Amino acid sequence: MDTGATAASDRLIATVRQVAGSQPVRYVFNTSISPEHSGGNEALIKALGPQGGRGRAATTLLAAHENVLLRMAKAKVPVAAQPTDTFLDQKELYFNDEGIVAYHVDNAHTDSDSVVFLRRSDVIATGEIFSTTTYPVIDVANGGSIDGVVNGLNLILDLAIPATYEQGGTMIVPGHGRLCDEADVAEYRNMVTIIRDRIQDMVKRGMTLDQVKAARPTLDYDRRYGAGDGSWTTEKFIEAAFKSLSAKNGKLG
Repeated sequence: MDTGATAASDRLIATVRQVAGSQPVRYVFNTSISPEHSGGNEALIKALGPQGGRGRAATTLLAAHENVLLRMAKAKVPVAAQPTDTFLDQKELYFNDEGIVAYHVDNAHTDSDSVVFLRRSDVIATGEIFSTTTYPVIDVANGGSIDGVVNGLNLILDLAIPATYEQGGTMIVPGHGRLCDEADVAEYRNMVTIIRDRIQDMVKRGMTLDQVKAARPTLDYDRRYGAGDGSWTTEKFIEAAFKSLSAKNGKLG
């Protein structure tokens, strides 16, 4: 799946070696353009990719939505770290007795997000669309929107199947936080939808960004998901949601 941040490459390589032994890594998916999900591409493939033999070239298939490749090329990311296989809507493959499907989600965290479903294992990797630790990270500059996040969460819920009493069943790996199931995603989806609807109503009423921030539309969820400092604060989330909804409603904000 994702290769993580560049600084964590050595730890990732060591962990993969513990699981896979001497077997090469043949397939990697990047769920978004975010450096937290693709920063280790070059190091991982160089250290763990298959080696050519008998005159044949060998390579790790690095799959991602086409926008990941386009944005990496524009940013002059080294070719060795760029995707070698891209898709627009959906990517399917069968490997190691496992059916794997990657679904593109339009304009969620960015415009290049994917949800990856391992069908036999019944595991879904969500990338930055879902987290148990923060409000959704919405990169408006790279095509992100709060509506897209809600759509992505609904896709995850469509794919997941719970076990007893709506617990267990499909295991869901968030971009950040603990292992989850469908109920956890439903709770998060409801939270994002409620906040989205509140801010959308404020935008339609002509409120400015400062007025929306002062109204504190996230107040009842801040103790769990909010942050006053760090890389992704509550204020940044409100601002990103406001900007994406203002653009949808044809307002400048």
